[in-house]
Amino acid sequence: MLEIRPTCENCNKNLPNHSTDAMICSFECTFCKDCVENILFNVCPNCGGGFEKRPTRPVNCLTGNCVEKYPVGKRVVYKPINKESFNKILKIFIDVEPVKR
Repeated sequence: MLEIRPTCENCNKNLPNHSTDAMICSFECTFCKDCVENILFNVCPNCGGGFEKRPTRPVNCLTGNCVEKYPVGKRVVYKPINKESFNKILKIFIDVEPVKR
């Protein structure tokens, strides 16, 4: 089950459960859409993977699998990218499709 982290790892922007700006990689590294598009260029600085829109956890409990029963995460991961280290990763992966990294 996804943790649904509450903020962008790079800029610390709030990304609540209902946010349409939250993006995640396959390890659930969480960044806002602005950082993914304009700083990271769809390359995760932690794993080198690509990003997808993070789904939201349902708020209605019709199925019993909702945010009330399974609350979203509260753990903030805030570690702005180190541009020097990230540029090395970016050079390798920027022109490689995420599925081929």
